[in-house]
Amino acid sequence: MTSDKYSPPKYFQICRRIVGAIQRGELPPGAPVASENEIIERYGVSNTTARKVLHELEQEGWVTRVKGKGTFVRDFPVLRSINRIFGFTRNMIEAGRKPATRLLGFHLREGDHSQTINGRLYTLKGPFCEIERLRLADGIPMMKETRYLSLSLCPNIHRRNLEQSLYQIFDKHYGIRLTEINQMLSAVVLEGEWLPVFQVDRPIPAFRVEGASFCGKDLIVEMENSVYRGDRYRFAAKAVR
Repeated sequence: MTSDKYSPPKYFQICRRIVGAIQRGELPPGAPVASENEIIERYGVSNTTARKVLHELEQEGWVTRVKGKGTFVRDFPVLRSINRIFGFTRNMIEAGRKPATRLLGFHLREGDHSQTINGRLYTLKGPFCEIERLRLADGIPMMKETRYLSLSLCPNIHRRNLEQSLYQIFDKHYGIRLTEINQMLSAVVLEGEWLPVFQVDRPIPAFRVEGASFCGKDLIVEMENSVYRGDRYRFAAKAVR
């Protein structure tokens, strides 16, 4: 008589044990993780299984592998509060990460740009500048963003260094400070053409963030359509009554 009870693959079971140790604080950020040989000896598995364990942990964002040194617990995913108005650069600095931005391209558009956010249609009046950027922390791709910037409020912004913080550009060059941001989050999966962008070799969960940023009553300065890695980000919200 055979049993229908499912038993997860050995590599998966070992991964969950190591992840559990990380989540309980037994393996803090920066701590070394068992090597391939140690996994083989400790769990009685093949080198192929041991190698897959470390590969899976790295792909899930729990560890980082340093050539010639070993495998170490990575810092926990970055927490982003959606109750605060602040950008990626400040968020990464507060999280102890080194932010960087890679400009992928920009286009000048004459017409308006509209998006439906939380059931309401928002329109950014043209002309506008559409930019695509890849945002990184400690050299790791964290998010890819498409932003639509008002050229009426920010003339010639495309001539600025768009690998800087946009919020700093708004403030320093145009005297603009955001007063309100309306955003909508949805769950997506990064796969296909997204994989090389985020330097991963298998589908991973992600957050899509669509938003409209205001610098006065009904005055939209920018809109966005961004994708955040779900394995490296956590979003937090606070509600009061």
